[in-house]
Formats: sequence, structure tokens, C-alpha cells
Amino acid sequence: MANGHKEFQLAKLDISELEYQNIGVWPLLFKALLCSAVFILIVVLGYFFHVKDLYLNLESVATKEAALRKTYQEKAYEAANLEAYRQQMIEVEESFGTLLAQLPGDTEVPGLLEDITEIGYGSSLEIKTISLQPEQAEEFYVELPIKIVAEGGYHDVGTFVSGVAGLPRIVTLHNYSMKANKEGNRLIFEVEAKTYRYKGQED
Repeated sequence: MANGHKEFQLAKLDISELEYQNIGVWPLLFKALLCSAVFILIVVLGYFFHVKDLYLNLESVATKEAALRKTYQEKAYEAANLEAYRQQMIEVEESFGTLLAQLPGDTEVPGLLEDITEIGYGSSLEIKTISLQPEQAEEFYVELPIKIVAEGGYHDVGTFVSGVAGLPRIVTLHNYSMKANKEGNRLIFEVEAKTYRYKGQED
């Protein structure tokens, strides 16, 4: 009978009569609903104003951790192979020094011209002209072109090219040109020889 009376009272209760000033006399059900709504509101606001920032910070920290782990692995690998790297550096420096020794300095170019001339005569070629052309600077080195005009037989030209390739200095041959002389019994051989100077030596 009491329960029926309470239900009757709730049915007769006008929600518009519920005011904050008389919250103490509200029915228990409405008080519970209000407390639940306030709790949910606090949870939602707490998530958006605090917990969400914590999640974002956590994601940022997790990303940094992954990057640091990768860096650590790379450094650990380098540390484990440090001795091998040092040995490779020594070998590279030795190879580089060997290559530099094959590049003539300015003071050695006249001697190189003499060597090329001797190779030409030794190959039975008649050296008509051999002259230095303007230098051409590249990023790390300078090209020293040498224009060569010689006369001789076909096999003499082959012997000359082989002799130049065997020089202790680096010399490359470019822009070959061969044509018969006026008599038609010999070849006029023109070629551009290039040697190289490392920029760090004088520049």
C-alpha cells in the first residue's frame, strides 16, 4: 500500500516544481538521476580537459621512445663495428694517397709532356705538335688538356696509346681523329690527352 502511495505521488509530481533551492525535498529517484548526470558530466569534462591531454602526451612519448630505440640500435651497431670502420678509413686514406700521387702537380707537367713525346718517338710516331690547352676546373679536380698531333702508321698509333696508358701518372685520351697524309702512306693522328690535378694541392 505504501509503495502504491509513493508511485501515486511521483505521478502527481510536476517536474517544473523541481527547483535547485528545494533540492533537499526532491524525491530520491530525482536526486539519484541528478547525481548520475553530474558524475557523467565530471567524467566527460575530466576526459576532455585532462585525460585526453595525457593520452596525447603518451602517444608523443611513445613515438620519441621508438625513435630513441632506433637511434640506440644504430649507435650500438656502429660501436660494435668501430674497429672495422677505422680499418676501412685507413685503407681509403691509403688508396686516396696513391691516387693523388698519380696526379701531377704544375711543376711536373713539363716532365709529363716529355714522357709523352718519348713514348711517341719510341712508337715510331713523328710528333708534330704537343701543347697544353686551357685548364678546366671541376668541383674537386682540375683537368689539364694536352693537344697532340702525330704522324705514323696504324700500328704505331696503337703502340703509342698503350704506352700512354702505362704511364705512372693518370692520363686519359679523348677525341681521336685519324686521316691519311698527303702522300697517303701514313696517318695523321690527333688526340686530346687529359691529366688531372687535385684542387687541394695548389688551390
